[in-house]
Amino acid sequence: MSRRLSALLVAALFLPAVPAHAESASPMHYPETRRDSLVETLFGEKIADPYRWLENDVRQDKEVADWVARENEVTQGYLATLPERGWFAERLRSLLNYERFGLPTKAGRRYFYMRNSGLQNQSQLFVRTGLTGKPRLLLDPNAWAGDQATALDDWKPSDDGRYLLYSVQDGGSDWRVLRLLDVATGKVLPDEIRWAKFTQLAWIGSEGFLYSRFPEPAKGQDFQARNYNQAIWFHRLGTDQAADELVYATPHEPEANHVAEITADHRHVVISSSIGTDARYEVHVIDLARRGRERWKARPLVTGYDYDWKLVEGTGDVLWFVTNKDAPRYRLVTIDLAAARPEWRELVAEREEKLEQGTIIGSKLVLSYLKDASTRALVLDLNGKPARALELNGIGTAAGFKGKPGDPETFYNFTSFNRPATVYRLDLATGRTTVFAAPKLTFDPDDYDVDQRFYASKDGTRVPLFIVRKKSIAAAHRAVPTLLYGYGGFDISQTPAFSATRMAWLEAGGAFALANLRGGGEYGKAWHDAGRLANKQNVFDDFIAAGEFLIREGITPRDGLAIQGGSNGGLLVGAVVNQRPDLFAAANAQVGVMDMLRFDRFTAGRYWVDDYGYPDREPDFRILRGYSPYHNIHAGKPYPAILVTTADTDDRVVPGHSFKYTAALQAVDLGPKPRLIRIEARAGHGSGKPTDKVIEESSDILGFLARWSGLKVPAAKALPLTSASR
Repeated sequence: MSRRLSALLVAALFLPAVPAHAESASPMHYPETRRDSLVETLFGEKIADPYRWLENDVRQDKEVADWVARENEVTQGYLATLPERGWFAERLRSLLNYERFGLPTKAGRRYFYMRNSGLQNQSQLFVRTGLTGKPRLLLDPNAWAGDQATALDDWKPSDDGRYLLYSVQDGGSDWRVLRLLDVATGKVLPDEIRWAKFTQLAWIGSEGFLYSRFPEPAKGQDFQARNYNQAIWFHRLGTDQAADELVYATPHEPEANHVAEITADHRHVVISSSIGTDARYEVHVIDLARRGRERWKARPLVTGYDYDWKLVEGTGDVLWFVTNKDAPRYRLVTIDLAAARPEWRELVAEREEKLEQGTIIGSKLVLSYLKDASTRALVLDLNGKPARALELNGIGTAAGFKGKPGDPETFYNFTSFNRPATVYRLDLATGRTTVFAAPKLTFDPDDYDVDQRFYASKDGTRVPLFIVRKKSIAAAHRAVPTLLYGYGGFDISQTPAFSATRMAWLEAGGAFALANLRGGGEYGKAWHDAGRLANKQNVFDDFIAAGEFLIREGITPRDGLAIQGGSNGGLLVGAVVNQRPDLFAAANAQVGVMDMLRFDRFTAGRYWVDDYGYPDREPDFRILRGYSPYHNIHAGKPYPAILVTTADTDDRVVPGHSFKYTAALQAVDLGPKPRLIRIEARAGHGSGKPTDKVIEESSDILGFLARWSGLKVPAAKALPLTSASR
């Protein structure tokens, strides 16, 4: 029997006989999952882990692969009954079908930039000579793999624009392959670097470049083994990787990570080292004026992993940094390395808003601030004054502002929930802003209302909440099914940005809400600290309070709230569903961290102890055990409809988290609503995913959430089965 026919037969089992979001929905029939009797005693408590075998790599364990196939078959069979998917697929294809550009990078007389004509699976890299020169296609990732799941991840031209260094991502993995290209001829050079991960790209003239990599993992452990002993290496053009020079490593501290940046005048290499995910760094400096045996000698500049230090630029012996030392919301400081006793000097003091980044461009200093999760940008002279604010288009996010001393211009883009990114060119001498590239849209941004509200969390903390709806719905004060998104962790700020997926939900008549939960970076160190480690429950309380606020304010009906989150946000969804299953109609947990007692045993998981704590330390164990989604499912309570989504090549949050969590959800009585998992093939944590797969996955998710939150969409033709089942 073909996979497609089998899935259609399975679909017949799930045709709903009642309104989709009603409590009396027909019960689901899930695949059988082997349940082992594995029990461990941790700090005096017996912890059952019956599905640990699902942690095994799906590419190497046939039993896990069989489980994945059977789960996908049931999920695809159910999704095939949802006509909403077809409507969302059509709208997403239309909403994504517009020309979009990345930010230009200038090198020599050449400008490099990404462009997607609309529905290309991967964006292409172009180059032009001068701003008005004829564009020339330089790299087309769409030709790299038959399934177009191989992506151009990062790229950087040499300063003279002669060469291009770029990194290749295959199947969504975090591993990168670095390659070189001769820009004039378009010829790919034979140089190839493997086992790079979490790396910067830093040219030293046209001589070669610095990069970060890990040792080659043991055979078969590429997607499972923990990452230790990252080091910085120098690769000279035209040589084999085996000849690369070790620049910086800490074998006495194998858990440390290291990345290298080079000042625009090529005087100094600045090495930033960290232990986990916290923005707490040690900083070392290499003077490139040295040669011979002393060439890679690193001078300590900041010792102790205590504060964040973001390199702004270097001019001669003076280095500029943005730091939160003595300034939780950050300030700008400088240091003169040639001084007899180098000391930090404050140039721009801490403000009420959080300072996100700084750049020296031409003879100006551009600072980017975050005020209530929305961008503010200032232009100053190199003495730190006077300040001139850049006029941005209301609530939104501005990003870019890259360049170097001597440049006459910089580029930035601006986006909001109802506005795809427009790229602007800023003339630093005149302050004049002009449009470099603007999208042609298939909808009118002015039809949508972008509002920011503030609500009180459980402990009274004031939390920001963005709400986006059609203006007609807002004016009528009509409650509509609402999609609430959250993250709340790792000092990461959630800011306004356009998403075709969210716009499709809005076009269908729903509302979208984004909660700026504690644990994020919206308000600096104190906001982050208030949502991690022993304070992690604050994140869940903030999200639950956001849902209650949306219902109380009449934004959404009580049975119309759908929630979504990815990675740490997937953990968030799993935790709040366990804690308040009555509050939500439907949930989508994407690539989530679901087993909080074993997260540190795989790939990058060990880094996350900064936010989560150490499972092998009793105080942390008690906290983690209290909210771990896998360990806190409450049988006998009616749960919302749940769609778990992950991918077989996710080597950031290994898919075993989602596999085990789903098996546990399906094993107990949680009411009649479906609890399904969608497992994508040849995809990872999210980046590099082809447009076709984005449309397929998003259509599945939106169709599922719409069905169970009561969002009515126009009739549409049936959507074929997605690639997850092929």
